[in-house]
This record gives sequence, C-alpha cells and structure tokens, in this order.
Amino acid sequence: MNIWVAAGDGDLTAVSVPISPNAPDPFTYTPMHAAASYGHLHVLDFLLSHGGDVNVTDDDGDTPLYTVENVETARWLVQHGAIVDRTNTEGLSPIDHLHDDFPQVAAYLRSLSPHPPSPPHPTHHQLPSQHHQNIASEVLTTSLMQSVQHIIQRADAEARNPDDDLRQAVSRTVFEGVLAGYEMTTPQQDARDDPDQTDGPNAVNGVKRPKTDG
Repeated sequence: MNIWVAAGDGDLTAVSVPISPNAPDPFTYTPMHAAASYGHLHVLDFLLSHGGDVNVTDDDGDTPLYTVENVETARWLVQHGAIVDRTNTEGLSPIDHLHDDFPQVAAYLRSLSPHPPSPPHPTHHQLPSQHHQNIASEVLTTSLMQSVQHIIQRADAEARNPDDDLRQAVSRTVFEGVLAGYEMTTPQQDARDDPDQTDGPNAVNGVKRPKTDG
C-alpha cells in the first residue's frame, strides 16, 4: 500500500510515510485529494500538520475541494483555507463542478458568498416526489449531526463553550435546506442524454478516479 491508497482508505498508519502530502501520483492526484474525496478528516488533519496544501492542484486545476462528496469535508477544507472563488482549467469553480452530482455541497459553498444569489423561482415542471424530499432531508440531518458531533468534540478538546459554533452550524444547515429545495425544483439534464456523464467529480469514464496501487 502507498500513501495515495492509504489516504483514500483512511489508513493513518500507512499514511505516515516520508512522502509529501502534496506529491502527485501518475494521475496527478495527491494524498490531499484522496483523503478529501473519501472524507477522511483525521487523515486530512495529519496531512495538513505535515505540510499538506488544501489548495494543491492536479493537472485539471482541481483542488481537493473539487473532490468532496459531503458538506462536512467541504466545511473542513474551507475552515482550513480552501479557496472557493476559483476556477480549474475548464473554467469551472468548485460550485459548478459539484452542482449536478453533489448539490448539497454546492449549496453549502454557494452559501459562503457574502451576498449569495437569490434562488431562482421554480418553473412549472413537476415538483420533486416525497421520496426525494425525504432523501434530501435525511442528508441534511445526517450532515448536521456529524457537524454537531465534530464541533462538540473540538470544543471539549479546546475546553471552550461550543454554543456559537452550534448556532452557526444550524443556521448553515437551514440555509442549505432552502437552497436544496430550490435545487430540487430545477430541471436537470438526463444523464442518458450525455454520453460523457460520470458518476461523480472523481470519475473517469464512469468510474471513481482510481487509487494507485503500490
């Protein structure tokens, strides 16, 4: 196992090798990208403490923020200096890149703007089913619970009152829920109409970007 595989697997012991956290594999994917993609915050903490760059780019100009699949990881990167207002070699921002596959993450990043754009007025197309609404609600609830747990653990470790951070987390989740509701009323292109459609921001020909085997 090498550091790139270990970072993706969340294996902190194997990550502890004398290789830079910003070293690219043959796909120009770094351990920082791998750990962010799989949401391993403990690995990101370790890599950051050993010189990891939250804004390191691959050959596509993508930083680790482009690879995330959940709000908690995106929030960790932003809190540690990840730049949201940027574009990759295709001219896409992290918000643009994540919009279709991970709308909750895109909504969170969009909420960081000092003056977020007003959500578009829903058109007269079919509204989302109750099933999809339940899924969105579950995603937000899970994200909030994870965030609350992380905030409380961090506050306990730092011996401080977590109330302010908890209030901010709840406010962000409410805003994300509002944006998600508008996102769900926006018609999306059918993936069958796009032969190049992939399964996620880390996909290559429909498969999540491979981790280099050692």
